[in-house]
Amino acid sequence: MSELRFDNRVAVITGGGRGLGRAYAELLGSRGAKVVINDNGSAIVGTGGDGSPADEVVAAIKTGGGEAVANTDSVATFAGGGHIIQAALDHFGSIDILIHSAGNVRYGALDEVSEEDFRAVIDVHLMGAFNVVRHAFPHMKASGYGRCVLTGSIGGIYGTHRVANYGASKAGTFGLNNVIAIEGAEHNIKSNVILPGAVTRMSEGVDISQFPPMGPEKVAPVVGYLCHESCAISGEMLVSMAGRVARAFISESEGVYEPDWTIEMVAKRLDAIRDPARSWSAAPGQGYAEQFTRSFAMLRAAGVTW
Repeated sequence: MSELRFDNRVAVITGGGRGLGRAYAELLGSRGAKVVINDNGSAIVGTGGDGSPADEVVAAIKTGGGEAVANTDSVATFAGGGHIIQAALDHFGSIDILIHSAGNVRYGALDEVSEEDFRAVIDVHLMGAFNVVRHAFPHMKASGYGRCVLTGSIGGIYGTHRVANYGASKAGTFGLNNVIAIEGAEHNIKSNVILPGAVTRMSEGVDISQFPPMGPEKVAPVVGYLCHESCAISGEMLVSMAGRVARAFISESEGVYEPDWTIEMVAKRLDAIRDPARSWSAAPGQGYAEQFTRSFAMLRAAGVTW
């Protein structure tokens, strides 16, 4: 297979100054993309600012013969999202690829986390995704092309201790991704979610002594594929962790039909309701209608008419 390149494509990468974002930026830059490195250089909790991380990545890409510019606006505000996308338009004339990798962490048990800490994480991970997508989408729609990659987490699927803010924001990202994929389909705009597992500064405080090699560079090729023009999927979630790449998806058990339920019947039939032996997963972009169709089919099979 010939090398998959990004010549003449313009990419915006939020959180592109460090960790996973930097790995994505350097990979795309090495393959011909013109890259906007957005990173405000804040601490892991989201406070403060420093322009040097973004500048360092720009310098590295330019040293390798690529084109890049730095941007330090915050993804956490709607105006900031607009400035980030405008930087791509001002410097390179278009926006073809959007990778939202900016993130922060504020730990706290559910009965202890403050409203401020909850909102601070939602504002970067979930609202940050919306803020940049909302400003990029009209330009992608007008040009008839776009690739979006949002950052999710297995924490948004399974959850874990002391990060209700993170889990909620990542779960919300899955819903946002689905809508981008559905509304973008007729305009050749594809959107997918990467669920990365990598050792970065966000791993601080985690015991990684028993981990295999898990650098950001192991995730970057998966993201590179998702934002390439040849990407064959949209509305999906790919896991990438220590060399393992997999698809994550939502499924439903077939369930049970009864014309009328009581609380006691739900309790009695719970095992059948939850039985995973007969389950299904709707095609990306078709799930809403397919869920209705399959549900109604069970009623017709039981002889119900309406």
